[in-house]
Amino acid sequence: MSEPQKTDVLLVGAGIMSATLSALLRLVEPNWSMTLVERLDGAAAESSDPWNNAGTGHSALCELNYTPARPDGSIDITKAVHVNEQFQVSRQFWSYAVENGVLPDVRSFLNPIPHVSFVSGEDNVDYLRRRYEALVGNPLFASMEFINDRDEFTRRLPLMAEKRDFSEPVALNWTQDGTDVDFGSLSRQLIGFGAQQGMDTLFGHEVRNLSQNSDGSWTAKVVNRRTGATRQFNAKFVFVGAGGNALPLLQKAGIKEAKGFGGFPVGGQWLRTGNPELTAKHQAKVYGLPPLGAPPMSVPHLDTRVISDKSWLLFGPFAGWSPKFLKQGKVTDLPLSVKPDNLVSMLGVGLTEMGLLKYLIGQLLLSESARVENLRDFAPSAKDSDWELDIAGQRVQVIRKAKGKGGVLEFGTTVLTAADGSIAGLLGASPGASTAVPAMFDVMQRCFGDRYQSWLPKLKEMVPSLGTELSGEPALFEEVWAHGTKVLKLDKPASAVPAVAGDGASAGTEHSPTAATA
Repeated sequence: MSEPQKTDVLLVGAGIMSATLSALLRLVEPNWSMTLVERLDGAAAESSDPWNNAGTGHSALCELNYTPARPDGSIDITKAVHVNEQFQVSRQFWSYAVENGVLPDVRSFLNPIPHVSFVSGEDNVDYLRRRYEALVGNPLFASMEFINDRDEFTRRLPLMAEKRDFSEPVALNWTQDGTDVDFGSLSRQLIGFGAQQGMDTLFGHEVRNLSQNSDGSWTAKVVNRRTGATRQFNAKFVFVGAGGNALPLLQKAGIKEAKGFGGFPVGGQWLRTGNPELTAKHQAKVYGLPPLGAPPMSVPHLDTRVISDKSWLLFGPFAGWSPKFLKQGKVTDLPLSVKPDNLVSMLGVGLTEMGLLKYLIGQLLLSESARVENLRDFAPSAKDSDWELDIAGQRVQVIRKAKGKGGVLEFGTTVLTAADGSIAGLLGASPGASTAVPAMFDVMQRCFGDRYQSWLPKLKEMVPSLGTELSGEPALFEEVWAHGTKVLKLDKPASAVPAVAGDGASAGTEHSPTAATA
């Protein structure tokens, strides 16, 4: 075998995380050598592909699991504010990238779509009102409306109003300035920028092993999946952004930070339609409450999507199951991920997550007509013939060691970094893609501590609010929001989607003046 090819940075996987990190590092260190290795033949073909995720710009505007009610009835908005703050960082970087030629086609990956929370029943309507009151005083949520008027509901969401029995009260939290994101297009543009600036990209190649050398660098064994030819790379820094395959690779690397971690794969399925008559009647991302006892990832939502300049509606997610860690993975992925150091964690979750197991079994037994029946909770007039089932991506939920419990299942995003900063990897799922920029800033700070301070002026040029909580700085929020809205063309209607019903004050709505309506 020939001598390893040297590279300063090795990126494993061509999804949104590696794509984002590649662009950030290229902007602060233009002279570093970088190599990206992807096992499939194209970028963003797994979890970042637009058909494999919800495409929500997760900013906690509509996701009710981020605003739980406390025992005294008050609403805890801590996580909602945190998630929104993270999205603001991503939004600012995208603005900078558009202005500076990193992202040449903003409308292909980002469209303005209202984000809406929907509930029915008196108790839930009362919860939604309390949620609105808790959030609307925060600058990040000041444009939110509370709507409980039947006529206004019908005007905003005609598809959801058709054949609805309004004898049961319904309510909405409506935020006009939500987004729909095609993370596939975004990833490809970011990787394209890196390639134009000298990054080597190897598609159809797979990293089979990672081993650390005495000088702290890493040797990666890379196999050409078409020819079987093997080559090696020597990298000063490795980032594993390989979706479900990240955990097995970090296990092979042998870093102690990955010990005890396990993964549980969960697949996703959607009902979808491209019928123009239906897409014209529903122009929002509408999130509901999860079924009783179901996990957070099961929150049902009926979404407008803009993919390749066409408007679609997706409803779900419905859970599927496979032992594969990637949509195009192997059935041996799960069993081979069980190691002596994570066996207790894995078994502990198996014993404590009976609710998840029951939920998955119930989902797997659903017929297509039963799925459409679930859709009718949102769109009572839905017809089976208008909708088709689409298989989405695989997610690997993180299993972490926990004292006294063996292991706990987590539904967020976890960044693992070695103590010496020479390797990092990302595990987990939602709200992952939306928080790619702050997550990669975290990687840069942890892994390049000796350089991070010198990068800060450039990073603050990209993200003016970096290090500041915008919820506590309304003037700064207004400034960066207004600028981003203009640069990202979010003040113009979404492509392929007719103009959305207005967001002006109407009967049955409550408004608060907002800095966000620049």
